[in-house]
Amino acid sequence: QVQLVESGGGLVQAGDSLRLSCASSERTFNTYAMGWFRQAPGKEREFVAAISKNGRSTTYADSVKGRFTIAGDNAKRTVWLQMNSLVPEDSATYYCAAKSTYFTGIAYGNPMEYGFWGQGTQVTVSS
Repeated sequence: QVQLVESGGGLVQAGDSLRLSCASSERTFNTYAMGWFRQAPGKEREFVAAISKNGRSTTYADSVKGRFTIAGDNAKRTVWLQMNSLVPEDSATYYCAAKSTYFTGIAYGNPMEYGFWGQGTQVTVSS
């Protein structure tokens, strides 16, 4: 069972930045592709960003391209989501997820691909 712990959420104003972290104690962390997803009240969980297990491939939702950056460090067993130029529509609970995969260079955008999820961290952007 892979445990994921998100942190870094909070209440910010439009235009501000936040950096979310997802930490794991899993010793085989480098065998997992990672992703960030978000869910706003009354809405379905949606893809935000993903990174391959070797860190060389990333993919983003159109709504966050150019504003958000996903990065990871297998030695630290941590993935980050740098969020810049935040807008109220970014308000949601953000979840980190892990997918065990054989493939080193694939970043997965489908939440159904992921088998392990964190508890989430709340991001609220005021206008």
